[in-house]
Amino acid sequence: MKVIIIGAGEVGFHVASRLSVENKDVVVIDKDPEAIRRVSESSDVQVITGSGSSPVVLEEAGIKQAEILLAVTDSDETNLIACLVANVISPATKKLARIRDADYDAYHDTFREHAPHIDTIINPETEVVRTIERLMSVPGAVDVEEFADGRVKFVGIRLDKGSPLDGVRLLELSAKIGKTAPLITAIVRGAVLTIPRGDDRLMAGDLVYFVAEAEKLVDTLAMFDKQVEPVRRVMIVGGGRLGLLLCNLLEEKNIYVKIVEKNPERCLELAKRLNKGVVLHGDGSDQELLNEEGIRDMDLVVTLTDDEKTNILASLLAKRMGARKTITRITNFSYFDLMETIGLEQVVSPRLSAINTILKHIRRGKVISAVSLKGEQAEILEAIAMETSDIVGKPLSKISFPKGMLVTVIIRDDKVIIPSGKSIIEPGDRVIIFATRQAVSKIEKIMAVKLEYF
Repeated sequence: MKVIIIGAGEVGFHVASRLSVENKDVVVIDKDPEAIRRVSESSDVQVITGSGSSPVVLEEAGIKQAEILLAVTDSDETNLIACLVANVISPATKKLARIRDADYDAYHDTFREHAPHIDTIINPETEVVRTIERLMSVPGAVDVEEFADGRVKFVGIRLDKGSPLDGVRLLELSAKIGKTAPLITAIVRGAVLTIPRGDDRLMAGDLVYFVAEAEKLVDTLAMFDKQVEPVRRVMIVGGGRLGLLLCNLLEEKNIYVKIVEKNPERCLELAKRLNKGVVLHGDGSDQELLNEEGIRDMDLVVTLTDDEKTNILASLLAKRMGARKTITRITNFSYFDLMETIGLEQVVSPRLSAINTILKHIRRGKVISAVSLKGEQAEILEAIAMETSDIVGKPLSKISFPKGMLVTVIIRDDKVIIPSGKSIIEPGDRVIIFATRQAVSKIEKIMAVKLEYF
């Protein structure tokens, strides 16, 4: 598969790095020589210094042979023009573009149906709001992902000190809790993610990922001494587009919202566009302001300014002053490991949201969704099993899956099946697969035949 990436910023850089590891033929285009040098030194990809909207540059990159074009520069206009030029030169190339400006929202369908015929428009802010909504649904979770139209939850929780499950081997888990244990798909201990076996033990401090049916989530969380507590009062720090989108969502859910914004003109705009939300002019890292506005009564504080250092400071301050939970917007990927160290585990990133959306559409065949976890250490993939697939019609225990891959869920009609070695995949089943990053390239090979994946 040949992929051309226009834009060597954080999104382009990380997608290029991921695809190069998976042995894709990748070309990265950017006008900034320093950004191009960074990509070239860290990944085995072809690089071109130039404008991705130039037909000459696109021809040089091999646009006619490319299956996918990703336009992910920081300029919406550049991304649109690049797709338009690519559509003229190579109409068969699948085009994905990052479009963030709200002025374009009403035209997404037009861009798909007419020139430049963009197959997928990526709006990171919208995806981030969806991520926050999922995290709010399970306040005690570090990660929450949904599959099968919300029927399956993939949840990561921290195992607390003093938990009755501390030190318990996975094969003893059902006996310990007195009921069928959930499928533990991964354990993150320190900075290392592993797919555990039956003899592995849970340890206090572990980040434990499990799969559960949505209707059984409350019971599953109770096994880990976690409770789903409703969120009724939220403070948002940062009244930009992302803050406004979240505030509108919370208003629809009848959640009491306060939004803090430093810019007085933006405060006036927010006041005009909100129905119930309380707009506060001030600094979200101002301890006196937070105290006056009842930070101790807040179920959740979400910090969404454009300055991630402000977000980190405001979240730490809010937690110290009594807020139950915080969600922090982060842009710099190198900060992710730091966040866990300082106690801010619930984080969101527009760039990571964009990468997850891109991954879903880069995967060939019947892929419904793809999500990266823990700094791209692992990936969850949802695909449809085809009738011609060798994976169909035989017990999972009889299939030679690569190390680092686990079939976590089979969805047949409206039935959710947590599989065992005896489970058999049938044509048309949805299959949710968990895979470590090292296993992805191997899965490509096996799925090329097994699931018509590529």
